[in-house]
Amino acid sequence: MNAPSVPVRMFHRGEADSALAEGLRRNIDAEVLFDRASRARYSTDASIYQLEPVGVVLPRSEEAARGALEIAAQAGVPILPRGAGSSQCGQAVGEALVIDHTKYLKNILEVNPEAGTAVVQPGVVLDTLNARLRPHGLWFPVDVSTSAQATLGGMAGNNSCGSRSIAYGNMVHNVLAIDAVTAQGHRWRFGPMAQASGPTAYLEFINKLRSLYEREKEEIEARFPKLLRKVAGYNLDHLGPPHANAAHLLVGSEGTLAYS
Repeated sequence: MNAPSVPVRMFHRGEADSALAEGLRRNIDAEVLFDRASRARYSTDASIYQLEPVGVVLPRSEEAARGALEIAAQAGVPILPRGAGSSQCGQAVGEALVIDHTKYLKNILEVNPEAGTAVVQPGVVLDTLNARLRPHGLWFPVDVSTSAQATLGGMAGNNSCGSRSIAYGNMVHNVLAIDAVTAQGHRWRFGPMAQASGPTAYLEFINKLRSLYEREKEEIEARFPKLLRKVAGYNLDHLGPPHANAAHLLVGSEGTLAYS
């Protein structure tokens, strides 16, 4: 997907709700919910907070999700990717266009028992993935208490842990790569930096990350806490050895760096 060609403008609630909804319905394959009841339903999650969204989109394909992102960018509307809404800190609510992955973008695309890897869409529920892995003698070890509801996309955004994280790590230790769209409209696969491949713009981005880490390495090593369950802030310490994985920068970023 190319960068949005229409200049981004500031969005004013009430001024263009209907125009935005019409544009979404006309251009992408998705359920588009702007009625008051739907907005009220998505105004809450498992936290104490309540914020009514601009509207809700349930894309039927990844292409539709990227289309919603582009339309929102052109309208100057913030987006809020949402999984199950099981977090207790309010990340799943906001005055934005909510993109709900749980109804359609919930496919397990690949399981490789030999490599011990799986490729999933963001709306896959943790228990569903583990049910698929169980016949192979495998499981995904980030065992959050809301495993019957929590989605892998939300868990990655949150850098979720689980009761066994001391032994198996949290999400940042169990994610190899993430397909994501940047604010400029670039669609990249973020992954191990040592084997970086892709468009020239992505390789330039990786080089900038390497330079950033080298420049700030002493500060990062001195100030980042040496904890087994560190989930606060951006994972800048994962830009260098032994990790050096660009996807780990997205894990725990709560959708502030890219849409995936």
